[in-house]
Parts: sequence; C-alpha cells; structure tokens
Amino acid sequence: MIAEEAGELGEPGSEWTWVIDPLDGTNNLAIGLPLYSVGLALCRNGRPELGVVHEPVTGRTWSAVRGRGSLGPDGPLTAPPYRPTGSGPVLAWIQGYGVRRGDDVACALKAEPDTRARRVLRLCAPLLAWVMLARGDIDGIIGYQTGIVDLPGGLLIAQEAGAVVSRFDGTPFDCAPLTGGGRDFVASRAGLQDDLLEAVRVSR
Repeated sequence: MIAEEAGELGEPGSEWTWVIDPLDGTNNLAIGLPLYSVGLALCRNGRPELGVVHEPVTGRTWSAVRGRGSLGPDGPLTAPPYRPTGSGPVLAWIQGYGVRRGDDVACALKAEPDTRARRVLRLCAPLLAWVMLARGDIDGIIGYQTGIVDLPGGLLIAQEAGAVVSRFDGTPFDCAPLTGGGRDFVASRAGLQDDLLEAVRVSR
C-alpha cells in the first residue's frame, strides 16, 4: 500500500498495490474552501485496474474499472471530443509538492498555456481535476513532477472516459513503476492532445 501520509507499507515489488489519498486538497480544506476529495486505486504491476474518487462535500463518487468504462453519480462518463473555440481551451495545472517556488521549468510550463488557454485552473485538488476532465468540464491537464498518490485513480477514470494521456515526449503515459520521482504528463479530451504537447515543447 502507498498512502500520502504513511508512505509505502508492506512488501515492496508486490504485484498488487493500493494507492490511497485520504485527503486530496489539504490546502483547500485548511482555508475553508470546499474543494477536496478522497481517492484510492488498486494497481497491478503499477497500472491502475480500479479507481475511485469521492467528494465528501457533495457525496458524489466517480469510479472506473479497466476495460469497463467510468461511472459517475448519473451513470457512465464520456469525455466528448474537444471542439475548438475562439477563446481557447480550459485547462488545469497540477504540480508535485516537491516543486519549488520559482522552478524555471514549472514557470515556463505554466506561462505558455496561459497564452493559449481561455483559463488555466490551479485547483490544488488533482483527483478532482481528473474527474472534471472525464466529465468534459475541462479540456485538458498539464502535470509536472506529480506525486504518485495524485495519479492512478483519477488517471484511470479519465482514460476510461476517453481522455488521452501522454508523457511530455508524446509517448503513452502510465504510472509504472509506483516508486521514484514525480511524473510529467499531458492529458486531454480527444482532438486537443497535439496542441498541448506543442505548448509543452515550446515552453521547454
């Protein structure tokens, strides 16, 4: 098991691993902003097979099982293809806790999408950003040095809803291995991925 507060528990290298974030959005809760969730994922050899995100404030739950699609409170989730607008996409930015203020790469990665997007959300609740992508509420996510507890459950929900997720170099993204440093990725509704990868390339 890997949990945000407890770290890695049990035997390293196990085939099956639970990844648990008991409070995604700690900083939001600390200032009284009702934007936080509980997340868990069951991974097999580092790949999420089950993902669940629960929002205590509203009582809503979203889930996914690999190969069986994503579900929300109102039934199956499908992220519709991106349709370009004159004002640009709505994006979310996720960064890991270890990213320092003034990090040159982070600053550049945030600056370039700001020039292309209608809005870039910094929710401080990564799992809810994944859910918003799965629902089609936002168009894409850029993640930089993201911690492992912020990934598997939300990632699977978004992918099973039809979102496309790549590394910064354009190759397919997955969570394996579950140990090590932060992960960089671009996630989007179908039809936007190439534009986001280009924004990342230009910024670097």
